[in-house]
Amino acid sequence: MQHVVDQAEVADTDPRGCWAALAILASAMILGMATWFSATAVVPQFKGLWGLSSSQAAWLTIAVQLGFICGALGSALLNLADAIAPRRLILFGCLGAAGANALILIAPTIGSVIALRFMTGIFLAAVYPPAMKAMATWFRINRGTALGIMVGALTIGSASPHLVNGLGGLDWRVVILGTSAMTLVGGLITEYLGRDGPYPFPKGAFNPRMAWGVFRDRGVLYPCLGYFGHMWELYAMWAWFSVFLLATLQLHEVENAATLAALGTFLVIAVGALGCWIGGVIGDRWGRSRATILAMCLSGTCALTIGFVQGVSVTLVMVLGLIWGFWVIADSAQFSTAVTEVGRQDYIGTALTMQLAIGFALTVPTIWLIPVLEALVGWGGAFSLLALGPMLGVIAMFKLMSLRQAGA
Repeated sequence: MQHVVDQAEVADTDPRGCWAALAILASAMILGMATWFSATAVVPQFKGLWGLSSSQAAWLTIAVQLGFICGALGSALLNLADAIAPRRLILFGCLGAAGANALILIAPTIGSVIALRFMTGIFLAAVYPPAMKAMATWFRINRGTALGIMVGALTIGSASPHLVNGLGGLDWRVVILGTSAMTLVGGLITEYLGRDGPYPFPKGAFNPRMAWGVFRDRGVLYPCLGYFGHMWELYAMWAWFSVFLLATLQLHEVENAATLAALGTFLVIAVGALGCWIGGVIGDRWGRSRATILAMCLSGTCALTIGFVQGVSVTLVMVLGLIWGFWVIADSAQFSTAVTEVGRQDYIGTALTMQLAIGFALTVPTIWLIPVLEALVGWGGAFSLLALGPMLGVIAMFKLMSLRQAGA
């Protein structure tokens, strides 16, 4: 492995075929992650079908987060992402997620739907972290940009249920069936059209202690802390923006509010794909710390302001929403890129999985709290809570910058 790393360090460009490999894997991730928000996108229909409360509706997303956390922790303890070929692990994850999501069509109760969402999250834990590791085998020079594009693909995949919802006549069955099919195809593309890059990570031996041991390195710890602050904000914004936008449209008495809310939410989330690409370019040129600090400052500012302008105009809300959607995810890949660059190479998969597991655990309280706070203090106060994450993340990344400047 040392010989491979030395070659990469003296190379002035990434290997031939790297961008084609990125296109294949990114396309597969757009499809593979479609089941993440499949139920969240049809919350209004489920409320009519099951008579859901706001708390029960939140559990449709929280269950996926908890499943992902459990799946990621299990994968980290077993070192699966370092013991099984990434593309094969992604295929297994996509097959399981597609199946669990499709079973919602015949679920008899809302409790069984929530259980299936939990299972979907478990299987998606075998999709996201291995995809990041697989793409890192292709890039050394432009790794931040490449992983940014990968996260951008995951962003579009997460937004796709809202598009299917907006174009499918608001029939929840179309959304569930369509997203399951997309995830299945994504897994097949990864396995049969993708291939590994010329910079493989060494295979790690089974060592459960490495699940926590990766954080002993401060070069890994600080970008992970930054990522945790980023995740405090991200998924709560994604999960509840459609409800916020629908309420905004109804407040201004806009016709076809439900359809427009679904399509508007798709745009707000999907624009993050462009943000991920720009964030990657900035990260490769300015450094991971500067790129993430910029993104968190801008997204945190949007979180503090957007709820308070709801009554001003729909146009202003959408403009702020698009800015928020752009920057709220622009830094995500740069935290993971930093880990792949400085972490112990034979346990990179484990480090990435632990980073994601803890980060997603922090999404649960904010997803649950947003509707509670909205009922008490309105959208302005509810979304302001999310700004705490970027604020703490900025502090962590300044510490990482100081660490690197000190030559540590």
